[in-house]
Amino acid sequence: MSDLSQIVDSLENRISKLLHRSDLLRKSNMELQQELTALKKQKQEIMEDISGWKQKYETLKTANAMLGSDQYKRETKLKINALVRELDYCIAQMSE
Repeated sequence: MSDLSQIVDSLENRISKLLHRSDLLRKSNMELQQELTALKKQKQEIMEDISGWKQKYETLKTANAMLGSDQYKRETKLKINALVRELDYCIAQMSE
């Protein structure tokens, strides 16, 4: 009987430890999920900032080329030609 009692006590002790460990892992998992969500939000904000800076850079390149910089002149001409084609297409669509 004593052996059976010791086995039961040992099992209860192990189960108690496992439940405690399970609770700790759940809390840790929840914290990691919150951290992941925060990092995803931060990444999205950084990507939006990068996009904004890229657009500002392209605008600055175009303005620089229009002011006489030879470095971006070809790109600016191509951009202007693309915009003219797009305007021509829109005008053609409106006239139909």
